Amino acid sequence: MPRRVLTGRVVSDKTDKTVTVLVERRVMHPLYKKFIRRSKKYAAHDEANLCKQGDLVSIEECRPISRSKSWLVVARNGEDVARPAGYDAPAATTPAAAEAGA
Repeated sequence: MPRRVLTGRVVSDKTDKTVTVLVERRVMHPLYKKFIRRSKKYAAHDEANLCKQGDLVSIEECRPISRSKSWLVVARNGEDVARPAGYDAPAATTPAAAEAGA
């Protein structure tokens, strides 16, 4: 099953190896049919403490790292971020990689 990837803005980087990301989405009101903004904050793991407040980041769902963290920063301002050593990358889906692993 593919992991969810969300895009949002860093609103806090005060904790060590953790950033708080605000993700906004637009939903249509069921009665008035007007688009309204809904937002939610996620705690995401930032191994190298690269992200600063105001950065645009992509976060990916991962195994629980702590009580509140189950997201991992994968891209910052459009560029990829190095993943931690213990991160389990998804299996390769290319035919050549599948034959090599089989």
